Amino acid sequence: SSELVDAAKGSGDAIRKKEETHRMAEANRAFAHFR
Repeated sequence: SSELVDAAKGSGDAIRKKEETHRMAEANRAFAHFR
């Protein structure tokens, strides 16, 4: 997909989005654990 191409080219946008998604997943998992 184009996101992989952007990441391979070093375009920080796709990487930043991926990291943000990962952080949100981590936070959601911690929140669900505390519930």
